[in-house]
Amino acid sequence: MSSLDEIRNTRLEKLHKLVEAGMNPYPLESRQDYELLAVVNNFTKLSKSKTPISLVGRVLALRPQGGLIFFNFSDGTEKFQGLLKKADPESGVKPKKGELHITPVDFELFANTVDVGDFIEVSGSLFLTKRNEKTLQVVSWRMLAKALRQLPEKWHGLQDVEERSRHRYLDTLMNKEVMERFVLRSKIVSEVRKFLDDAGYLEVETPVLQPIYGGASAEPFITHHNALDMDLYLRISDELYLKRLLVGGFPKVYEIARDFRNEGVDVTHNPEFTMLEFYESYSDATKQRDFVEKMFKTLLKNIFKSSKILWNDHEIDFSKKFPVAKYFDLLKRNALIPNPEGISREELAVKAAQLGVNVAPSDSLYKIMDNIYKKTCRPKLVQPTFVVDYPANYLPLAKKKSGEEGIVDAFQLVVGGVELVKAFSELNDPIDQRERFENQEKLMNDGEKDAQRIDDDFIEAMEYGMPPAGGVGIGIDRLVMLLTNVKNIREVILFPTLRPKKD
Repeated sequence: MSSLDEIRNTRLEKLHKLVEAGMNPYPLESRQDYELLAVVNNFTKLSKSKTPISLVGRVLALRPQGGLIFFNFSDGTEKFQGLLKKADPESGVKPKKGELHITPVDFELFANTVDVGDFIEVSGSLFLTKRNEKTLQVVSWRMLAKALRQLPEKWHGLQDVEERSRHRYLDTLMNKEVMERFVLRSKIVSEVRKFLDDAGYLEVETPVLQPIYGGASAEPFITHHNALDMDLYLRISDELYLKRLLVGGFPKVYEIARDFRNEGVDVTHNPEFTMLEFYESYSDATKQRDFVEKMFKTLLKNIFKSSKILWNDHEIDFSKKFPVAKYFDLLKRNALIPNPEGISREELAVKAAQLGVNVAPSDSLYKIMDNIYKKTCRPKLVQPTFVVDYPANYLPLAKKKSGEEGIVDAFQLVVGGVELVKAFSELNDPIDQRERFENQEKLMNDGEKDAQRIDDDFIEAMEYGMPPAGGVGIGIDRLVMLLTNVKNIREVILFPTLRPKKD
């Protein structure tokens, strides 16, 4: 039997002792007169009242000293100290006038059954110890939840990201930095939502299960609906449904959504992730570029009270005007491709091999080009930079630029070498859209699994008239990675997708 099994069996024995003593180790109700943070902040007032109070929390430390038991506990808002004094003349502890001690029976039951990790309810009076420590002197107690497994003592020293992700509940419990990171993530999402609400955007919800997946170039997860006897897909994007709402008369819409892509797992990709997408009628990529820059600067100001952050040993400054770089110019400068506008697939494949970029037989010219860009160009964009003017075949949902054949009016925001934002002037010509979709279908037939599909219902909606619009997508997980200076997406997703653990 392992030591962990022995510890669990010992705790099961203590559980039985509680039951034998008539105490329910998992009662229905609990009494909490104050959160511990309120007790700490109002200690003087509460202690002077001499009114007994009931507090709750998880036991974090136990320090028995003969007829005394000091312990620390936390309810998630703050930590606090409790003290049990045994009302027993043989203990050598003499009660002061008017002081109430816990009964010997309750004291012994606590001493023999309570472990670090247990949730308890304690009632008593507040006082200051000789060391001026704020303390609750306990006169009665109850078990609220007996923990059967021992909490790790040095969880913060565990470096295995996967193991910490598997036991996130222990990770957040034992590692304050991790807990604070996820609290910060929630604040970031709240600030994003407030910024869009204040700008007049309406938050909406669109289907997670879709008969045709679309809005991005990605391979989907497929499922089957029994009652309708039809295959459905977990959405890879909510773009096409949000643009249907522009057709339906909503001028500004957004959604913070869980999206799903059946792709590899690495430090910036998880099959289930969070995307923000917002769309504004009568807007375009240039206007949305200014809006995105304002959003990022507002986020930094409201969350950090600063325009600078630290990322991967780089100080990133958001205070300046974000520079703009053209996609082809970056390839010319960093990948040393002199003619990306007119290069053939064969020539590009040779260049990719020279740069150490893998090329699959089914990869299109633009997929090879983008993989070259990701390896040679994007990592060099450390300060906030807008990358603009992409090939039309790269973004089949974006509107082409006037007078520039084969180029779409689009941008990405890259910070710290990471793509955070993808946006463009939305294509609203249903004839052009069908042609673009048909081209994507050809790529799929040639073996490119993440090519987009023809969505006839979406094209029909466009034929009723879709206003010119600007649309933006922001990866929330990557945004949180940047703002919390972590390098692995698992560190900002509470429960990331993991391979089953083998015994």
